[in-house]
Amino acid sequence: MQTPENLAEILTLEPIEVNLFRGVSPNDGFPRIFGGLVIAQALTAAYQTVGDRVCHSLHAYFIRPGDVNAPVLYEVERARDGGTFTTRRVAAIQHGEQIFNLAASFQTPEVGLEHQFEAPDVPAPETLPTEAEYLRSLGDQIHPKMLAFMERPRPVDLRWIDPQNPVAPVKKSGDKQVWMRAVAPLGEDIRMQQAALAYASDMAFMESALRPHGLIWTTPGLQAASLDHAMWFHHPFDFNDWTLFSQDSPSASQGRGLVRGQMFSRDGKLVASVAQECLMRIRK
Repeated sequence: MQTPENLAEILTLEPIEVNLFRGVSPNDGFPRIFGGLVIAQALTAAYQTVGDRVCHSLHAYFIRPGDVNAPVLYEVERARDGGTFTTRRVAAIQHGEQIFNLAASFQTPEVGLEHQFEAPDVPAPETLPTEAEYLRSLGDQIHPKMLAFMERPRPVDLRWIDPQNPVAPVKKSGDKQVWMRAVAPLGEDIRMQQAALAYASDMAFMESALRPHGLIWTTPGLQAASLDHAMWFHHPFDFNDWTLFSQDSPSASQGRGLVRGQMFSRDGKLVASVAQECLMRIRK
């Protein structure tokens, strides 16, 4: 039996020089590096230069596809160290070119006014099938290679409230919810917890913009890719436990789709918000 990928291990970086770090990508069968991995490793690199302050927001752009067969260098620019806030910029580099860049802001924790949206009322994660269990329930509709791919060890466990049928997709609302949690223990360090949640925030996300059109990743002629990604952290959380990723897609136009998400802890606390614009083209 294969061991699931450990997020704490794959997000760990090698220090190369002051402000310079190296990360690697597990070769998980995809032709390019998973975007959530680059977000998480860039945040981890920034954290190496910050001290005790905690990230409250990050904004990132995907510039070029990442090569899974080459390491990624993360170069950190110490943009500002203020009285309360610290700002860092991180460039992810492969083969001498930027593939991704990120700006992140860190804050000394403080107490302030509070309000939040309420978490949606959805089935508990234990009542829902894993992704592999759902595919197995479709029987002969699913090609054995697809099932084997989904049954491979993964670092994050996903439980969909209303999964799309990958063989016979139909038009669905862009509003959807997915439960998620880390498979291997992460520990309590908020820096690793945030990096792990940032990794997961790029999973099952763009699909919300495809659902209203009855499209899936394998739709013939579909060209889809993340263009940018933004994330705001509101409260500490424990990604060893289930987190509800509630999403919607307010718009798609001009070859682009917008998705938004709110991440709730199991007890209903809004711990993070996410937004992403993605490329969506149908080539004839």
